[in-house]
Amino acid sequence: MCVLGQPVRYNGSAKTAAHQALDQWRREGRLVPICPELSAGFGVPRPPAEIADGQSGQRVLAGVARIVDATGADVTAPFIAGAQAALALARAHDCGFALLADGSPSCGSRFIYDGSFAGNRHAGAGVTAALLRQHGIEVFADTEIDALLERLAQQE
Repeated sequence: MCVLGQPVRYNGSAKTAAHQALDQWRREGRLVPICPELSAGFGVPRPPAEIADGQSGQRVLAGVARIVDATGADVTAPFIAGAQAALALARAHDCGFALLADGSPSCGSRFIYDGSFAGNRHAGAGVTAALLRQHGIEVFADTEIDALLERLAQQE
């Protein structure tokens, strides 16, 4: 939802991906928007959260890493619930592809933050991106719309 201009990020902002393909897909009814964090019951604004200790969404799903917010609260369970909601929605709409906001502990697909809340990034995926990939859904970052277009062209 944030890549479509909805102000649902932790700080109440959007992360709008400006691309004509998004406008076209919206007109065609091809978009299935969701914010996993809102689906999990988080509000806007909310404390920022990161996957602790430089871990990844895959490790969170495996039960060996956790997600904490800036107050120190363990928010792993709701993040996993949000990822499961996103997967259920994707399956209900027979989605083969997902376009997610990079950097998020939910939606990051190329990079996430390291858990120090110091702005340090590392390669990795958030919980939702990892879960979607585990179930065969191809995930693209909000900066990879052209690559998604190419992939869609291969399928059509």
